[in-house]
Formats: sequence, structure tokens, C-alpha cells
Amino acid sequence: MSDDTITVCVKDIFKEVKDILRIELVHHDGSRLPQFNAGAHIDIFLPDGLIRQYSVCSNPENLESYQIAVLKEVSGRGGSQAIHETFHAGMQIEISPPRNHFPLSMHAKKHLLLAGGIGVTPMIAMIYELEEKGENYLMHYCTRSRDNTAFYDFLQLRETEKKVFFHHDQGNPENGLDIKTLLSTNEPGTHVYFCGPASFMNAVEGASADWPIETLHFEYFSKPEDSEFEDKNDKEFFVKIAKTGDVFEVKKNQTIVEVLRHNGLSIDTSCEDGFCGTCITKYVEGEPEHRDNVLDDEDRKNFVLICCARSKTPYLVLDL
Repeated sequence: MSDDTITVCVKDIFKEVKDILRIELVHHDGSRLPQFNAGAHIDIFLPDGLIRQYSVCSNPENLESYQIAVLKEVSGRGGSQAIHETFHAGMQIEISPPRNHFPLSMHAKKHLLLAGGIGVTPMIAMIYELEEKGENYLMHYCTRSRDNTAFYDFLQLRETEKKVFFHHDQGNPENGLDIKTLLSTNEPGTHVYFCGPASFMNAVEGASADWPIETLHFEYFSKPEDSEFEDKNDKEFFVKIAKTGDVFEVKKNQTIVEVLRHNGLSIDTSCEDGFCGTCITKYVEGEPEHRDNVLDDEDRKNFVLICCARSKTPYLVLDL
């Protein structure tokens, strides 16, 4: 666990809809929590040692508390089930300071928010921030049914203003939002933000293929299905530590993080799948093979997520 964690108390727990809890967290000593911008997430350190990431879905202007929404995933890795079954008002937990890999663009004239299921959570904070700034936005929110639609009361107010549109497909995507048609025209100045399950993300990525890359912003909650690297024939390479000159071999079945830890280096990680950004590290020589879903092209010129990346060159020199 990192040294800069924050001790918080669970102030209250609300049932948004079936299998989704909204949890309010406050600083254990009553002080204000660190500032954040819409799109940020925090790590939740669970008592059993698991670490999970959740978007902060509360108003960035209110630092008296953070709110997160947690979908109970029966087929998940256990974190959401533990939260649903063990969290209660008054308990203390550790969280990380907010980190943001999914911020609103300062250059957009219009913001198009596309949410699938629990992928709506970062966009609740986005709506708060956009309305505070008086910026132009539209949201399309895709769920199975009204009963599966979290934050319905909050968003229904915006539906009457034609800022938010609900799409309930009853389990058949063909009955839901026509994403391909929606994104068939690229309106200059419009930026698209999307978050949701893998099938939803794939549909938006496919439909937005002709949009300028700088206008597309997205966040995964889990490792994408059918990753292009799943069956890749990995090769060995070496990592060098710039500050000490130490060189370590990374074998085919190892990650950089595993090798560094084995050799005594302390590396903070959370997801270890390339979608949370905790292990972001600067490199100074070599060419990484990036396998994350966090860094953009500009970031990748200087940084790498060492939980999942490999190297295209025999040596990769890390600024550690």
C-alpha cells in the first residue's frame, strides 16, 4: 500500500438500483478531501488486501465527501462482492488520492457523453463540471431497463431539458441506441467520451473510427476482450534502472513489475492489467510496446505502464 493513502469513513450507503450501491466517503477526521476533476477515480484498499478502482461520481465542487457507485459482479474478481457484503456505515477504509486519465477536454465546443451501464459513473461528475462551467453537452445512457438505470432521478431532470437521453434495449442491443448512426457525422468541435462494458466500447470504437483521435476519450473498467496481445509471441528483453545502472532480464512469462519487485524495488500497482495507471513510469531510452488502455500518444512518448508493457528494443531504460 502506498504511503499517501487517505483514511476515510463510510458515511452512508444508498441502493441506486438492483446490484448497484452508491457509497459516500468522508475523511476520518472530518477535514476536506483532496481536489479532483471530473473523470477521476480512486483506489479502494479492501480489508482482505484486494485493490479496486472506482470513479468518483460526486460533484467536484463538494470536497466534504466522495461518492462512488459499485456494481456487484458475481463473475468478477471478488472486489465488488466484498464491498456489497461487508461495507457498512461507520467503517474505516484506505483510499488513494484521485487520479484522472479520463478528463474533460478544454478544447471541445460540445461534449457528447456515451455511457453503457455502470460506465455512467464518471459522467455524473462530468455533468456537474460541465454545468458549472456552462458548457454544451449531450448524454446518451444505455441500459437494459429502467430498473437497471443508476442515477435515474438525477438524470431525469436533464432528460426534460433534452440534455440526457435514455436507451433501454431489454437485453437486445438492436433495440437500443443506434451508435453507428449517431457517430456517422463528425461535427467539428465535438468531443466524444465513452465508458461501459466491452461490447459497448467495441461498438463505439468501431463507429468512431473516422473521428480525429484527439476528439475521442474513453475509459475501461476492465481489460478489453479479444486483446490484440493475447496470443502474441512475447520475447525476452532487459530493463535498466537509470539511477543505479542495474540491469534485469524480463522473460517471456514475466512482467516488468514482477522482475523489479523480485529484485527488491518497491512498485505501486493496483489493477496490473493496464487500465488504472498506478504504475505509470517514465522511460529514457528504448521503445516500449504499450499494452495499456490509459496513455494517449503524447503520454507514450515519455511514459509506460510497467504492469503490462513490454519492449520492442533489447533494452528499456526506466527513470527509476
